[in-house]
Amino acid sequence: MARDLDVLCFGEALVDLLPEARGPLEASRRFEVCAGGAPANVATGLARLGLRVGFRGVVGDDPFGRLLARRLGEEGVSCAFRFAPERPTGLWFVALDARGERTFFSPNARFSADKLVAPADVDRALVARARWLHCGSSAHVLPEGRAALRAAVTAARELGTLVSFDPNVRLHLWDDLAPLRALVADVLPRCDLAKVSDDEAELCTGTADPERAAARLVELGVGLACVTLGERGALLRRGDDVVRVPAERVEVVDTTGAGDAFVAGLLAALARWPSMAAVPAPELERAAAFACRVAGRVVERVGAVAGLPRAGEILD
Repeated sequence: MARDLDVLCFGEALVDLLPEARGPLEASRRFEVCAGGAPANVATGLARLGLRVGFRGVVGDDPFGRLLARRLGEEGVSCAFRFAPERPTGLWFVALDARGERTFFSPNARFSADKLVAPADVDRALVARARWLHCGSSAHVLPEGRAALRAAVTAARELGTLVSFDPNVRLHLWDDLAPLRALVADVLPRCDLAKVSDDEAELCTGTADPERAAARLVELGVGLACVTLGERGALLRRGDDVVRVPAERVEVVDTTGAGDAFVAGLLAALARWPSMAAVPAPELERAAAFACRVAGRVVERVGAVAGLPRAGEILD
């Protein structure tokens, strides 16, 4: 089958409700409805950068589920949603403080439709069409969901599809962190690209030190390990090669979606290479710098997708 998709994103698509002003949610009067969910944000970012992108996940058979399908479709993402009548689409309210840091509240986080993803949702034919599979952990809190993620990664490896993984850890979704740690431990050794934030590093690698975390990821078998450092930029490691890139100096309005934007920028820059080992060292540094610039655009706007740039708006 022809590889007519550059990246297939697998996981949650959610509705983010953004307040009109900074401060606690209880003080808000109006909210803007936006598309969200980490894999869906990455899909939007990739599509805007000109890549051929697909999305597979579960949403509710409700107005918000149809809204997400329409919004992603309008961005050029080829959607393969399962619409579940038994659960509602996930809703997340986002509060911003004076520095643009966000906190989340959801009335249905643990019971939303995205948590129903199951091994049967892994479409091997769809995975085979993609050069990359990108996934995370937030939709996979239930046993069937964890089995689905493992099945998706296994299918990708068997079909010659490269694997990108951003755990995007949301601790409040997990009563017990042991299944999350086991899931991450199973997935990471099969990744061509793995990105963790500095505040996720200890859970995912056993060390909070970014350099040691990147080295640990490589030891586990990750082809290209990325540790994002917020305003300090990012650290990448491939074998013995280490790349450090600074973040852009920008006015931070909202940090929501910065990590997703980084992943989108990095995948967009690396998608043409057959493996991470094949990427020349100068190209690797250029890709990391481009990813930081994409993330910098996102934090200048409110919401995870409003600031995602389009092809040609940022020099690579």
